Amino acid sequence: MRRPIMLLLLFVIPLAVFGAMIAVDRLFGAPGRGFDYVVDVNLPPAEGVVGLPPVEGPQDSSRPLVVIDAGHGGKDPGAGAGNLREKELTLALAKALRDELLKRGGIRVALTRADDRFLVLGERSDIARRLGADMFISIHADSTGTNTKASGASVYTLSDKGTSEAANRIAARENAADVINGVDLGKQTNTVSSILVDLSQRESLEKAAQFADLLLREGKDRIPFRERSEQAAAFVVLKAPDVPSVLFETGYISNVSDAARLSSVEGQKTFAEVTARGLQVYFARQGPSGKDTIPGLQY
Repeated sequence: MRRPIMLLLLFVIPLAVFGAMIAVDRLFGAPGRGFDYVVDVNLPPAEGVVGLPPVEGPQDSSRPLVVIDAGHGGKDPGAGAGNLREKELTLALAKALRDELLKRGGIRVALTRADDRFLVLGERSDIARRLGADMFISIHADSTGTNTKASGASVYTLSDKGTSEAANRIAARENAADVINGVDLGKQTNTVSSILVDLSQRESLEKAAQFADLLLREGKDRIPFRERSEQAAAFVVLKAPDVPSVLFETGYISNVSDAARLSSVEGQKTFAEVTARGLQVYFARQGPSGKDTIPGLQY
């Protein structure tokens, strides 16, 4: 009988020791190692989603909504000439346009930024998409560095490639706003550096082109345009596939005459009136609801 008992003990004793180890671990071990412990962790809210700005104007949600984007901001000053910086100039122009639209009535307005803050390029168009905007306008002021003779405004819509080498260079400069201190912030928000135009974007692109043509028409003899036709380039900020989007390069901040025009009260007023008129005509052409916002408008 001794042999069977010894064999049994060889199996029972290790099992007993193992069971004792588990019991001690549950009683005296660190929290979370047994099944009687639950650790609750309060995580902070998800980052990376910018809050939506207020929508001003008519309370009727059926009225068209324009999202105005003042280019650059915060740690990204944009172009500069002396004490004049692009981020401050574009914000002044954006506010002038907002005020003009609110004065005329019939169109709702929102600004991507109303102060000196930094926004990643993808966040700007994302604000327009989340608000369900009917038009997105990004305002900029160009610069050529040493060539101070270059002057005039240009209106751009989206393309997978620029209409000219100059357009591609300008797009590359604006897109570089997502690269700060060597870190490509655009990649962090899934922003693409080049957008291929596909079938789902055609309607938005056609509408953007219509509005661009109206800007050129309404601005004739009031705003000096460098190009008398709509331009196209791969601007990241115009990437929203379902929101008609236009980038308005209002002039060259590196040019003395353009800088004086854009920084003056009269120049900003002219810009606002021309753009607001173009928006009114554009929405009037979209259908009966647009016409109702502007009685008697000739378009």
